[in-house]
Amino acid sequence: MYITISDFIKEWNKEALLTQKVLDGLTDDSLAQQVYPEGRTLGRIAWHFTTNIPDYLTHFGLKIDKIENTKNVPSSAQEIAITFKNISSHAAKIIEQQWTDESLEQIQEAFGRQESNATILMGLIKHIIHHRGQITILMRQAGIKPFGVYGPPK
Repeated sequence: MYITISDFIKEWNKEALLTQKVLDGLTDDSLAQQVYPEGRTLGRIAWHFTTNIPDYLTHFGLKIDKIENTKNVPSSAQEIAITFKNISSHAAKIIEQQWTDESLEQIQEAFGRQESNATILMGLIKHIIHHRGQITILMRQAGIKPFGVYGPPK
C-alpha cells in the first residue's frame, strides 16, 4: 500500500517503464493478433489501457485531459507506444500536483466498494499489468519475443 505520493510515483514509474519496453517491441502487423476471432486485438488491448489512464483518473477526481477518439485503434505500434509514454509521464505529474500524501487516505466509492485513494491508484497499476500480460501472450502468438518483464522470457 502507498503511504506517500512518492511511494506511488516510484512504483508507477517502474511499471510504466516495463510496460513501455513491452510496447516498444510491438510491430504494426502484431496489432491485429487475436486470441480468437471475436476477441480484442493486441492493438485494442494496448490502446484500451493507454487511453483508460486519464479516464480512470478523472473518474476519481483528478483533472487531466482525456484522449479523443479512443474507439479508433491506431495502425501504428509506435503511435501507441509514444502515446503511452506521454500519458503515463503526464499522469504521474498530475497525481503529484493534485493529490497529497493525505489524499491517499481518503475513501471513495470504486467499482461498488469503498476504497482508499491509495488502493484506487494500486488498481490502476494492476489494470495495466493485467493487460500487459495479455499483450505478451499475443506477442508470442504473433511471432514476437516479448521483453522479459520480471525476468528473462523463455
